[in-house]
Amino acid sequence: MKLNRNPEIARETVIYIVVTAAAAVCGFFLTGRKLSGLLTVLITGLVLTLVHYLFAAGRYARIAKLSGSLDRILHGQQTVLIEDSSEGELSILNSEVHKMTIRLKEQADQLAQSKLNLTDAIADIFHQLRTPLTSMNLTVSLLAEENLPYEKRIRHTRSLKTQLERISWLVESLLKMSRIDSGTAVFRPEHIKASALLERASQPFLVAMELRGQEYRTFVSDESVDADPAWTVEAFGNLLKNCMEHTPAGGSIEVSVSETPLFTEFIVRDTGEGFVPEDIPHLFERFYKGQNASEGSIGIGLALSRMIISAQNGTITADNAPEGGARFTVRFYKTVI
Repeated sequence: MKLNRNPEIARETVIYIVVTAAAAVCGFFLTGRKLSGLLTVLITGLVLTLVHYLFAAGRYARIAKLSGSLDRILHGQQTVLIEDSSEGELSILNSEVHKMTIRLKEQADQLAQSKLNLTDAIADIFHQLRTPLTSMNLTVSLLAEENLPYEKRIRHTRSLKTQLERISWLVESLLKMSRIDSGTAVFRPEHIKASALLERASQPFLVAMELRGQEYRTFVSDESVDADPAWTVEAFGNLLKNCMEHTPAGGSIEVSVSETPLFTEFIVRDTGEGFVPEDIPHLFERFYKGQNASEGSIGIGLALSRMIISAQNGTITADNAPEGGARFTVRFYKTVI
């Protein structure tokens, strides 16, 4: 039997036999050298040895079953262990190993999903970079013409600069998203006034809004929020940029702020065409472009905003305002949710 080859069982068996023999000899002399005393002690010792052997065999059978299950899991023939509902230390060990295998399986599934996401992301990045790179190659070939008129040369140079800025923004945004994904992004929260936060976020777009004939309004008083200023300005800047691109001339973009004991709420709203209902559940997905997306849209601005806000104990939702136009609702909670 395999059990007999186990050093621990063999050692225990020898010890039991030796102790039984010694006890039998002692019993023989203590009973006045009667053979009945010798046989009684000897039989009792052998019975106890057999009982111990049987219990040990049962324990090692359960351990062998557990080892077999682990081996099948290792070779992909089984997913998780079958839980042992009985009591005892072996059951506790089985339960702990069961929880460990579930955790390892979850990590393996997450790793496989991460690899799949990385593959999809690389394909999306390549697709996003291919268009501006193709345009840049064409523009460079046009600029290489010796007799190209000055006006066309200026126009092509500006187009080349625009494409370079687009690639730079794309790469920078993707790097920020990867830092947040990997947990290496550092957020340094500060107690900052909402008015100062919105002023910094809107500054790069005020001239463009004015040229488009759009009105920018804020409804904010003394509200404040605990957040990293640089990252949060980036998040709100993407929201304002989205609203600006979808608001017609003569329209307006409004941001209202309110505060409760639980959270500080920002509502960013425009007077554009709003969202297509089918797009709303996917607006914050990476590289998702809605039906009303602008021609130059890449589909990562809103995704980046969501990641930044979520990383700072916040939430963001999007819907169509009852009075028309798109509406983003951002909440920064004062307690962990």
